[in-house]
Amino acid sequence: MVRSFTDLTLTPAMLDAIDRVGYSTPTPIQAQAIGPILEGRDLIGCAQTGTGKTAAFAIPMIELLTGTGERLAGNPARLGRSGPSALVLAPTRELALQIAEAFATLGGARGIETVVVIGGESMAPQLAGLRKRPAVVVATPGRLIDHLERGTLSLGSVRLVVLDEADRMLDMGFAPQVERILRATPLDRQTLCFSATMPPEVEALVRRHLVRPIRVEVGVVARPVAKVTQVLYKTPIQEKTPLLLRLLGEERGQTLVFTRTKHRADRVARAVVAAGHRATRLHADRSMTQRREALDGFRNGRYRVLIATDIAARGIDVPGIAHVVNFDLPHTAEDYIHRIGRTARAEASGRATSFAAPEEHEQLRTIERHLGHSVPRN
Repeated sequence: MVRSFTDLTLTPAMLDAIDRVGYSTPTPIQAQAIGPILEGRDLIGCAQTGTGKTAAFAIPMIELLTGTGERLAGNPARLGRSGPSALVLAPTRELALQIAEAFATLGGARGIETVVVIGGESMAPQLAGLRKRPAVVVATPGRLIDHLERGTLSLGSVRLVVLDEADRMLDMGFAPQVERILRATPLDRQTLCFSATMPPEVEALVRRHLVRPIRVEVGVVARPVAKVTQVLYKTPIQEKTPLLLRLLGEERGQTLVFTRTKHRADRVARAVVAAGHRATRLHADRSMTQRREALDGFRNGRYRVLIATDIAARGIDVPGIAHVVNFDLPHTAEDYIHRIGRTARAEASGRATSFAAPEEHEQLRTIERHLGHSVPRN
């Protein structure tokens, strides 16, 4: 049984990097996934959000890219000379940026160069980064296809591919792009697929593109983490904003608020700021610079409250979020799980409060049917 990172076949350099980041013991997904990935196995990782999944693939990938392990061992100095050696696909820009940050933190000192290829930003900086022959490319599917069509990026040198949040990517309509990208990579690559749920579409993708994969499942897939305390308020829609302001006034700690639409996110943000709270908003109509400023400000504490649409449901990895509020109920149970999974991360505890107007009765029934029980009422 893996109880410590020293129980894994990691180099002293990686153990030092892990110590600097502040990881103490491996999470269950890290304990079960790192070994098989180092052995060169294809892998399917099913885990709840907030379980340390990014490090579960970043740690062994960095070891493989710098000459450790059985799959990519060789001269580290050759990394990236003919193109990227590893590709990570993510569904959203925010998630892609956070994955790249993890690679920079864990592998920067060992010469692992990472470039982020995402939409919503100028092509010029991405082209400059690609000309440096990075070892790792972290990308969203649409922008990566743009580079492939322009001939500014080739995937012929890729030996390791990660599909992160695969269920979300397919749900967002990226299946054709993902298939095209995988066909552009070598057949003898190592492929890792991480997903919170395993719907038929993901299972089919796995069957087509992974070879005898190891399957790692941690906890109950697509269920809330145990340390999230859930509570539901049944309230008319016109009472939601006053209720939110009352909750913000009664407690402290960072709060993430989810709304269904961009317009409502803007309106709620204005009300929260007018009530004297440090707040910002995150949705698709904001520029990439604005979105990054909002997320960075929320992460470093400049903003106490972040109001977001579901574009951020799987892209926010901010330690210490005390409270998630579903101002509007999501349309699917899976989105509910991923929203409330933004709190109680890495073994911490947290609160998740949901507001349900009478017209959201069907969404509530869907969520509770998936959970197998009623959300506790206030």
